[in-house]
Amino acid sequence: MINNDVLRSLRYMFDLSNGKVVEIIQAVDPAFAVDEAIVNDWLREEEHPLFVACPDAALVRFLDGLILLRRGPSPDGSRRPFEKQSSNNLVLKKLRVAFNLKDDDMHAIFEDAGLPLSKPELSALFRDPGHKNYREAGDQALRNFLKGLTARLRD
Repeated sequence: MINNDVLRSLRYMFDLSNGKVVEIIQAVDPAFAVDEAIVNDWLREEEHPLFVACPDAALVRFLDGLILLRRGPSPDGSRRPFEKQSSNNLVLKKLRVAFNLKDDDMHAIFEDAGLPLSKPELSALFRDPGHKNYREAGDQALRNFLKGLTARLRD
């Protein structure tokens, strides 16, 4: 899934303004250059002439900011280094951490969205990429997860 679609979905899920998206990103990395105008360009439809692709660095910082917003800072004050690339698996992992979701919660969200996953299928999504049982999360899996999580939060 492209980063812009993920950002759009999460913004809708939490009913965030562009300014709040900037605040969330800046909370984890004040040096990251972002403002409301660029967020607005990230949220445009791809056909729009002012559309700008959301970089991996921005999406990763936004997801880390959601973790910080929902779970609070680390007790020891340390921060993990930012990932260089975003992937569907990384988005799932960070949302799982942000919402403190257990396996049963994840299964229920996927089930509610119409994409039931077995335990091995789900655990394969959260393995390290070098592991022999690692499986890439497809766009459809992430889209359905975001849809199911949104339904849970907005209802």
